Amino acid sequence: MESRPQLVLDAAGVLIGNFPSAFWEQLAVRAGCSGHDLKKRFRSEIRRELWTGRMKESEFWSWLRACYPGVEPAWARDLLMRSLKPLPALDRLSAWSRSADVHLLSNHCREWLTPSLGSVEPILKSITISNQAGCCKPEPDIYRIVDFHCGKHRQILFVDDQAKNLEPAIRLGWRTLLADDRGLWMEEVKRFLAEGQR
Repeated sequence: MESRPQLVLDAAGVLIGNFPSAFWEQLAVRAGCSGHDLKKRFRSEIRRELWTGRMKESEFWSWLRACYPGVEPAWARDLLMRSLKPLPALDRLSAWSRSADVHLLSNHCREWLTPSLGSVEPILKSITISNQAGCCKPEPDIYRIVDFHCGKHRQILFVDDQAKNLEPAIRLGWRTLLADDRGLWMEEVKRFLAEGQR
């Protein structure tokens, strides 16, 4: 029997939306700064620590409150969770899983993804989320974790919405696909899965 194709998907920007500008702007109103400045500070000061699990999710809210006393953590968390909207690909996972082993590889907090992805977790072959793995894309180690889960299957397609995250996958011999905002990439996945059935 031919080995099954392996489909590796990012979460944010592929299965669920990235943090929208509206999230940062609403947060900024209470923080007393611009959304741009708030996002910039998050990226420069704590994003890597949060994504790699060095900072716990609860510590992120404490950091936010310490930096911006006008932001109530419970309100901000609720705002964040309401901002993470499912994208059309989420509804295709079940069909895709009939033709391929589907893996999740994401820079994120497990706590933030579970509400959106909980219903599809049973059909995922593996789930690798950076704050649990202790490393994040584009660091090679996190790709090696998923490569291990793919086993000896060499028909691997990785989909991510950031070009910088594709290079380490290419070095492992994976095929890669950059997810576009319009969702045209899903047709490429369909073709990849059709190839695997020949």
